Amino acid sequence: MELLKRLLYAKILMMVMVIWIAPMTYGHGHATHVPGGRTGPPMTGAHPSHGAHPSHGVHPSHGSQPSHGAHPSHGAHPSHGGLGPHSGWGHGRATFYGDINGGETQQGACGYGDLHKQGYGLETAALSTALFNNGSRCGACFEIKCVDAPQWCLPGSIKITATNFCPPDFSKPKDCWCNPPQKHFDLSQPMFLKIAKYKAGVVPVKFRRVPCAKIGGVKFEIKGNPHFLMILPYNVGGAGDVRAMQIKGTRTEWIAMKKNWGQIWSTGVVLTGQCLSFRVTTSDGITKEFIDVTPPDWKCNGQSFDGKINF
Repeated sequence: MELLKRLLYAKILMMVMVIWIAPMTYGHGHATHVPGGRTGPPMTGAHPSHGAHPSHGVHPSHGSQPSHGAHPSHGAHPSHGGLGPHSGWGHGRATFYGDINGGETQQGACGYGDLHKQGYGLETAALSTALFNNGSRCGACFEIKCVDAPQWCLPGSIKITATNFCPPDFSKPKDCWCNPPQKHFDLSQPMFLKIAKYKAGVVPVKFRRVPCAKIGGVKFEIKGNPHFLMILPYNVGGAGDVRAMQIKGTRTEWIAMKKNWGQIWSTGVVLTGQCLSFRVTTSDGITKEFIDVTPPDWKCNGQSFDGKINF
């Protein structure tokens, strides 16, 4: 009888120990944390998204993008530099989108069209919210160089024109490079490969505003309709980004235009049958007049006219 009691006591003690110890052991393995708050085995080749797209998938503003490979995580560098026409170096990051031929980098949120025909080529970038400034910096030029990542950076620097917008993705709390307040450049792939290795994916950079060196005169593209005229100035030299614009017909005085979106300006004044002149002010305060740029029989069908002079 005494032996039976001891066996029963030992069995109860073992059950108590199992109930007490088991919860302490479950869920405490060595899972690796990866971007996005998930857990799992270490990941290779993963690139954090930098816009409203998972893993560099479809980008709302500028098409789909392939995964860029593994990369180190780099801390943000808060900076007020690099933005004014004559400012010093600022800190930011850079990735790329599109293919090696610049596919998916055409058109975009600034209102430009075929970037090759308009003189920008592949030397372009989409800007994050902190840099884009609601389209006010469309046309601005930047010098960019990779820094602080010797395993990924290549020597030298590049000069690009801002032609697009890299949208934020507020559904992701981290590794979304285009979210405010981060200063980020989403470069065309050929330009990224001039300053960093492909597998880097994202790299820390220094950047600064530089004068835009353009060939030929400022061009003016006409769209819309006679009652809502839309003008896109492009191939703008100097500061590059247009701060104000006026239009004049042969029978009118100067008429202030309103920023429509990106770098497109509009007016509701009917100017059909008149030669059009333009007065353009860039962000550095310089104003130039382009007189009788169009013939009187211009159309709102995407025609472009050469202003002959530049900044």
